[in-house]
Amino acid sequence: MPGHVVLKSTGPDPDPTEYLYVSLEQKRIDQTKPYDAKKACWVPCEKEGYVLGEIQGTKGDLVTVGLSGGETKNFKKDVVCQVNPPKFEKCEDMSNLTYLNDASVLYNLKSRYVCKLIYTYSGLFCVAINPYKRYPIYTNRVVKIYQGKRRNEVPPHIFAIADGAYMDMLQNHENQSMLITGESGAGKTENTKKVIAYFANVGASTKKKESEKKQNLEDQIVQTNPVLEAFGNAKTVRNDNSSRFGKFIRIHFGPTGKLSGADIETYLLEKARVISQQSLERSYHIFYQIMSNQVKWIKPTCLLSDDIHDYHFVSQGKVTVASIDDKEDMQFTDDAFDVLGFSREDKENVYKVTAAVMHFGEMKFKQRGREEQAEADGTEEGDRVGKLMGVDGADLYKNLTKPKIKVGNEFVTQGRNKDQVAYSVGALAKGIFDRTFKWLVKKCNVTLETGQKRVTFIGVLDIAGFEIFDFNGFEQLCINFTNEKLQQFFNHHMFVLEQEEYKREGINWVFIDFGLDLQACIELIEKPLGILSILEEESMFPKATDKSFEEKLKTNHLGKSPNFIKPKPPKPGQAEAHFAIVHYAGTVPYNLTGWLEKNKDPLNDTVVDQLKKASNALSVEIFLDHPGQSGAPDTGGKGGKRTKGSGFQTVSGMYKEQLNNLMTTLRSTAPHFIRCIIPNEMKAPGVIDAALVMHQLTCNGVLEGIRICRKGFPNRMVYADFKHRYCILASKPAAQAPDEKAASAVILEIIELESEKYRLGHTKVFFRAGVLGALEEIRDDRLAKIISWLQAWIRGYTSRKAYKKLQEQRVALIVVQRNIRKFMKLRTWAWYRLWQKVKPLLNVTRIEDEIRALEEKAAKAEENYEREAKLRKELEAANLALLEEKNNLLVTLESTRGNVSEYLDKQAKLQSQKADLEAQLNETTERLQQEEEARNQLFQNKKKTEQELNGLKKDIEDLELSVQKAEQDKATKDHQIRNLNDEIAHQDELINKINKEKKHLQECNQKTAEDLQAIEDKCNHLNKVKAKLEQTLDELEDSLEREKKLRGEVDKAKRKIEGDLKLTQEAVADLERNKKELEQSIQRKDKEVSSLASKLEDEQSLVSKLQKQIKELQARIEELEEELEHERQARAKAEKSKTHLGRELEELGDRLDEAGGATAAQIELNKKREAELAKLRRDIEESNIQHEAALANLRKKHNDAVAEMSEQIDHLNKMKARTEKDKDSLRRDADDSKSAMDNLGRDKAAAEKMNKQLQHQYNEIQAKLDEANRTLNDFDAAKKKLAVENSDLLRQLEEAESQIGQLSKLKLSLTNQLEDSRKLADDECRERATLLGKFRNLEHDIDGLREQLDEESEGKADLQRQLSKSNAEAQMWRAKYESEGVARAEELEAARLKLAARLEEAEQQIEQLNVKNMNLEKTKQRISTELEDMQLEVERAQTLANAAEKKQKNFDKIISEWKMKVDDLAAELDASQKECRNYSTELFRVKAAYEENLEQLDSVRRENKNLADEIKDLMDQIGEGGRSLHEVQKNAKRLEIEKEELQAALEEAEAALEQEENKVLRAQLELSQVRQEIDRRIQEKEEEFDNTRKCHQRAIDSMQASLEAEAKGKAEALRMKKKLESDINELEIALDHSNKANADMQKHVKKLQTDIKDLQTRVEEEQRLASEYREQYGIAERRANALHGELEESRTLLEQSDRGRRQAESDLAEANDHINDLTAQNGSLTLAKRKLEGEMQTLHADLDEMLNEAKNSEEKAKKAMVDAARLADELRAEQEHAQNQEKMRKALEVSVKELQVRLEEVEGNALKATKKAIAKLESRVRELESQLDDEARRHADAQKNLRKCERRIKELTFQADEDKKNHERMQDLVDKLQQKIKTYKRQIEEAEEIAALNLAKFRKAQQELEEAEERADNAEQCANKVKAKGRAESMARMSPQPPHARNFFM
Repeated sequence: MPGHVVLKSTGPDPDPTEYLYVSLEQKRIDQTKPYDAKKACWVPCEKEGYVLGEIQGTKGDLVTVGLSGGETKNFKKDVVCQVNPPKFEKCEDMSNLTYLNDASVLYNLKSRYVCKLIYTYSGLFCVAINPYKRYPIYTNRVVKIYQGKRRNEVPPHIFAIADGAYMDMLQNHENQSMLITGESGAGKTENTKKVIAYFANVGASTKKKESEKKQNLEDQIVQTNPVLEAFGNAKTVRNDNSSRFGKFIRIHFGPTGKLSGADIETYLLEKARVISQQSLERSYHIFYQIMSNQVKWIKPTCLLSDDIHDYHFVSQGKVTVASIDDKEDMQFTDDAFDVLGFSREDKENVYKVTAAVMHFGEMKFKQRGREEQAEADGTEEGDRVGKLMGVDGADLYKNLTKPKIKVGNEFVTQGRNKDQVAYSVGALAKGIFDRTFKWLVKKCNVTLETGQKRVTFIGVLDIAGFEIFDFNGFEQLCINFTNEKLQQFFNHHMFVLEQEEYKREGINWVFIDFGLDLQACIELIEKPLGILSILEEESMFPKATDKSFEEKLKTNHLGKSPNFIKPKPPKPGQAEAHFAIVHYAGTVPYNLTGWLEKNKDPLNDTVVDQLKKASNALSVEIFLDHPGQSGAPDTGGKGGKRTKGSGFQTVSGMYKEQLNNLMTTLRSTAPHFIRCIIPNEMKAPGVIDAALVMHQLTCNGVLEGIRICRKGFPNRMVYADFKHRYCILASKPAAQAPDEKAASAVILEIIELESEKYRLGHTKVFFRAGVLGALEEIRDDRLAKIISWLQAWIRGYTSRKAYKKLQEQRVALIVVQRNIRKFMKLRTWAWYRLWQKVKPLLNVTRIEDEIRALEEKAAKAEENYEREAKLRKELEAANLALLEEKNNLLVTLESTRGNVSEYLDKQAKLQSQKADLEAQLNETTERLQQEEEARNQLFQNKKKTEQELNGLKKDIEDLELSVQKAEQDKATKDHQIRNLNDEIAHQDELINKINKEKKHLQECNQKTAEDLQAIEDKCNHLNKVKAKLEQTLDELEDSLEREKKLRGEVDKAKRKIEGDLKLTQEAVADLERNKKELEQSIQRKDKEVSSLASKLEDEQSLVSKLQKQIKELQARIEELEEELEHERQARAKAEKSKTHLGRELEELGDRLDEAGGATAAQIELNKKREAELAKLRRDIEESNIQHEAALANLRKKHNDAVAEMSEQIDHLNKMKARTEKDKDSLRRDADDSKSAMDNLGRDKAAAEKMNKQLQHQYNEIQAKLDEANRTLNDFDAAKKKLAVENSDLLRQLEEAESQIGQLSKLKLSLTNQLEDSRKLADDECRERATLLGKFRNLEHDIDGLREQLDEESEGKADLQRQLSKSNAEAQMWRAKYESEGVARAEELEAARLKLAARLEEAEQQIEQLNVKNMNLEKTKQRISTELEDMQLEVERAQTLANAAEKKQKNFDKIISEWKMKVDDLAAELDASQKECRNYSTELFRVKAAYEENLEQLDSVRRENKNLADEIKDLMDQIGEGGRSLHEVQKNAKRLEIEKEELQAALEEAEAALEQEENKVLRAQLELSQVRQEIDRRIQEKEEEFDNTRKCHQRAIDSMQASLEAEAKGKAEALRMKKKLESDINELEIALDHSNKANADMQKHVKKLQTDIKDLQTRVEEEQRLASEYREQYGIAERRANALHGELEESRTLLEQSDRGRRQAESDLAEANDHINDLTAQNGSLTLAKRKLEGEMQTLHADLDEMLNEAKNSEEKAKKAMVDAARLADELRAEQEHAQNQEKMRKALEVSVKELQVRLEEVEGNALKATKKAIAKLESRVRELESQLDDEARRHADAQKNLRKCERRIKELTFQADEDKKNHERMQDLVDKLQQKIKTYKRQIEEAEEIAALNLAKFRKAQQELEEAEERADNAEQCANKVKAKGRAESMARMSPQPPHARNFFM
């Protein structure tokens, strides 16, 4: 199970900085993004949610917006959102955004998630997005980062929230809570585990004394997770480890902040998953862990087999999950039981009960004959269940099929049919598992109850978020009601805090409780007449239905409550909703089908009673709180109360009570909110589904919180920060303000901001939403003005300074000229000569005085220095001491700040040491410790008892209230008893009167004899009525026989339909077997494909070996190049004689031109080789055309091979470039050497030696080329072999397609059979309708007969009414006794006994009177037998109705089976739609990768632009340096001219000439300084260039990382492909129905292709710009190198000028010659540059060819031909270069033979200046080539992925359309069937109503008949009194007791 694995540390924790902070480089990129606040906007988009656009104009309410692709659209103003400034890019707290809107929130979350930042604050919320990856942000290193830190000191993280809660608990001594909500798969459980682990880490105690005996509390808290996840987590469609329950975990802490215990509460476990799962889901993990056989003793103990499919309850969906290891998790769960203190017996009982749930699903039942009674179909599984649960299996079957129900005070056995028993078994399995789960939680709580002192706690709530599905039931209402309450709690808490801050800051604000916004919805659900109350009320009525519940809801709330509305009409294929509720997150339609049954959650009380007496202790314990049947007679206070509460406690009532307790707990804590978000449905990292995220933000309340934020002042700044950032808007007034608050107020007044948009608090300034963005715009405008003003001022200052310098130079020139003129005049004056000779003498004495003064000054300075040195040492010592003290204080401060836990740990250690020392004391101190421990235990027990007392007090108060109610009931019942006593007394009086009447009747017996004749006449009349009744009875019997015949015919038709159904089922099973066989054959084909892939890998390994050989040859070439460089270095000696060889160079150049004609023969050889290459190319093209079909399926393998071949060709290209460079260098060497050919004859031998070496090198290169050609031929052979294999695979694929066609024909035949069965079902329905009509006619006849009986039995009504009244009162008392308790049962029993005694007396008297009336009694008995016959006939009619109902149920069962099939089809449709969504997201991911490449190209373009600007500035600076150098040269020339004029006077004016030389020296110094400055700047620029190269390299690395991510995605797609191959057959069937959709998709694909071409053109444009910028960079680099060479030359010129004054002219001429030579070298460099530019152009041509290949990627054959042609062209070019080299080698052999000794020296001199530049250019060319190759490979991979995605999208869309049509057809069929079912149900209800009316009439007739009989009895008594006593006595002995009298008084 994820999260349980104990990871052993193998080293230091990884650096989490990348996943927590935004990098500085990323911040710089974000801050430099272009932004226009007035034009930038967000507009809605269906795919991306929102996209960035630019406002182009407005027209009324419409805004014209330009999108990124050049498209323009019109939007309404309401949907256009503003964009936040770049300052808020990747903002950590979204409540600080200046523009709070949905688009900004989505963009901020998305940009942070892409940068691997998964946590973001939103006010009080912490939003966490599931990364679908393991980031190293939960290690101990991260815990230390967040421990003891405030929230604003560290980046967003769940640890920051947890540490904030922990510190608040320690500081405020207040309980805390953390609310973690979100959808399934969003990461709630993982975050909960991280929070619990953090608290266990922070609050862990260091006391380990009992570690040998008992696990410590931290381990136990953490080990509750495996147990709860095993029994409460399951695999769903969206999450492999989904928590199917909510939980609230309290972690208790002691007074020192250490853990002291924990407890867990759970909510709403999904019980339905125990017995049913969808096809892509599975049940709870524990079932599969048990079946994994990791713990060997479990399976034998639990009587389990080895096949999970033997157990239907847990094998309806998936049974294995790829991401879950059930064996490992079983071991974790078993170990967790041990850590939590479970005994072996507890574990066995848990496993047994869990296995019993699995065995329950295998219990089989069958229907017994024609009866409504089920019986066991085999008892093996029942016996296993009984053995596991500790009960008798036979009794279990008996209690399931014939449970006992309580009727009055007695238990009656009830017969149940097969469906009822199956439902009862499922309910029992769900109830057992649910109660076992609750028992586990209870047991964990007992384990975590340590007995330590509990001061505070932190609660962690992990519960499902708001849910809006297509079908929303009872569970969704409970979850949404919980989230409604939690959102109200959040709103109230959030704005209480917010408004408290407003109050604290002194802002005028009216308090608003936003929690009241949700009060209407909450009251609608939970108020006394709310939805839950009505549901509970309806659950109490046995005859309540979903329809009555719906009607009661609508009458109470529809039109009266604003939140209760009618639902919208459903979409096709969706169930119709009954009502809708307006929640805060949206309007949710609810379907209330089955709510009453779910709310009651009934169990078989008889089975529960049996389980409560089981031998398994766990089964007894889990049903302790269930009353069962044995719990019904319990009386007494507490027991009676429990029985009542548990007997009538509904699911909604329990949940509402739990929720109220939870809210009470949360209101007493300080809450912290965490919202978990699922980014996409495919579990892909780094991908954001905008619509899904926005839906969750709405449901989680994040957008609701932002809506509330907008109403207040969401943005705020401290006054110091506000003044620091915005004082530029009003600098002078802000500086003059007395404090920062006043300065802020002055700034806001000057910019004229509306007062409604801000508030000034005591320490902060508050702003409305959007105001900070406007302030940023004003600040940017002001900064632009200031910078432009500053630039103007600087330009003016520099120009003024230059002008001033020119003026000073002009004045200096005038002074120099004047002094020179004076010197010319005074040089012949004798006194001046004398002054010149005397002046040095005077200067000597002055120098000695100055030296003396300087020595004195030096002595004083030394003294001061020593004194200062001593003082400095003392101060340094003091400073060191202070620094140490400061460091110590800092260390102590760091250790104390935020590390309270360390002090607590130290305190705990000291306490343990103290305990150890005290343990060494004498026995008395030990006794004292024991006494203290006992006292502590007593103190804790006292606290517990106090708590229990408080609970008991509350219970007593509740009991007192119940007692008061009972007393009130008692008073009412006493009043009723008094009334009954009065009635009994009245009955006694009546009896006395009857006795008197009896005596009077005896006296009047003679008179009654006269009336006897009239009575006999009445008897005759009754006999006639009897004859009529007998006649009608015969008619009814005839109709009954006709009905039986019809029923037999219906049964025959039914059996025929059942036989057809079995045949169709067998055909379906055969089809499924065929499908499995096809799947197996596909798997075999997959294995064959994998073997082919292994062969291809072997070929690739051969290629890698060849590449290694090429690398070795390259190393050898490099060694040869090093030797060549050594030879070139020897040529440096020729530098001295370079000036004498200038003229000879020109002559040798002429000779070289003459020798150039020898290359004509070589050209002919080139043409021959080109012809051979053309022939080879044609062969390759023909082979490619033959294998075009094979390349379509093996394109990936072929592309890999081509990529490897291209890599080899790249290596060959590099070798070619090197040889060309060597050739160029040799050519230049030849040019140089020809200039010195005449004077260098003696070096000829050395040149020949070098020639041999070059020839040897060339031979090696030629051998390498031949070897490369051989490898190319080998690759062609391998390609042909793969083509043959591919053709075999294609043939196999065609066979599979033919099998698929046969399956499609079978499917069509099955659908025809399905239509026939539907027609038969319709015929049966019509026959049933005719039967119902006949049944109604029959009942109509019965009504006529009953009306005749009513006329005969009117006289009996009075006595029957009294009897019914007494019976009704007795029934009322019985109902009250059963419902309200048995408090007064004994008194009522005594009164009943008295009444029974009196009734017996009355019966005896009446029997004495009735003895004489036996003759009439016989006639009455005869009539009663006739009535009984009538009742039998009615019962027969009822049996006929029951049979019809059975038939209806069977028909319903068939319909339910069809519904299941429809559900399966719907599930398959959902799966296909999900796959379609997955592939669409893959397409979006590819597009996102393209957009990322475009963004990277934009960033590269901007960087190149910046570099170009910097290079331009550098060139300007270099130009200025060159101009200054030119000015110095002009000054030097002018000085030389003056020297020529003054040569005659040089001997007399040496002093003046020295001054001139000093000036020259100063100029040289200045020039050297300028040169150094230029060198320094060049060095800086080179460093900057290196940095840019590194940036480019990093960008390339990031692109490679994205490529790897794409490769991983591709691997994931391949895995999905294997997974989906089982469904390929069904998908192929849909191809026949999708031609029209194919055309539409073709259009869509063409549109996508045009979009892709546009993207490719953009990429080409960006690459072209990048190449231009690279060329500019290379040109600038070459210019810099040239200028550097010029600087070297100027340096040599200046050195030569210093050698002598006389030889200035000759030195200057030599310098000019030197410059000419260097210009010649520059010319050669420019030639080399042109050649390199030509090579760059060829590289660009290659790039264009590759891009053209990408454009024509759809044409598969053409692509292969282009690849082959490109390979042939490159091979031909390589051979052409080899021929050119051969020609040049021969020419060089001719020229090198004429070289002389000084060739090496000349070579070194010529190559010294160009070597560095050529090396740089070579490295740059290699980098560009590698980038080009990477770009080409990346583009090819992207094209492949795009084609795959397009093909898959086509297939899925075809399938989706076909599935949608099938689904609509099936939905129509289901709707028709449901309509028919409704009509049948309506007819059955009408028949039941008619039967009920007939039964009521029959009872009424029976009552009247009994009354008539009673009157006849009285008459008989009077008549028989006249007769003789003897005859009366004999008749009394012969006749039995009359039963009707007993019936009357019973």
